[in-house]
Amino acid sequence: MRVLALDSATAACSALVWEDGAVLAGRHAAMARGQSEALMPMVAEVMREAGLDFAGLDLLAVTVGPGAFTGIRIGLAAARGLALATGLPLAGVATTRALAHAVPAAERRDRWVLVALDSKRDELWVQAFAADLTPLGAPAALRPEDAAGLAAGPAVAVGDAAFRVAPLLTDCLVSTASGPPDAAVVAALAAADHAAGTMLPPLPLYLRPADVTVTP
Repeated sequence: MRVLALDSATAACSALVWEDGAVLAGRHAAMARGQSEALMPMVAEVMREAGLDFAGLDLLAVTVGPGAFTGIRIGLAAARGLALATGLPLAGVATTRALAHAVPAAERRDRWVLVALDSKRDELWVQAFAADLTPLGAPAALRPEDAAGLAAGPAVAVGDAAFRVAPLLTDCLVSTASGPPDAAVVAALAAADHAAGTMLPPLPLYLRPADVTVTP
């Protein structure tokens, strides 16, 4: 299966073409803003590098959050536009799930996985997973000390805010996979969900309202 995966939900922007576990072409850039200008040129570049047109794809995938309000909207708008234009199915993938699945098996052996994302506020966006990557609850917005309470035992923290929760736990590693979601993992999860008939709808997963004030 060939998948075009997009991510702009956190402090980065990525586009990647994936086929049955192999990355055919990918682009990634760290950026706190500017994803709207960067994402579609990245898509054009990876499609050209992979030697494909959209008829050669089977599936589109996009991260749906939690993450930055604007970044989530940019990724979803691009992915929905491509799905409408091409008729391809579109799978949403939660950023927390993608990050948990990026943790190497050796790091999560006998440990909980605690995903922690920076919300640019006092709270973090967090979700806990068992060592086998079974979710232990839904994503939530919690203060670091409360987030640390999700892991009842040895843990491995992952995400761009892993360093904020790891010191609060007695036995916690910071994963080598910490950082923005890996678009290759997003593609693999979307392909598995598609095969199983369990695709997540491409709807935004917001954990708090946008920082917008409307005045009359």
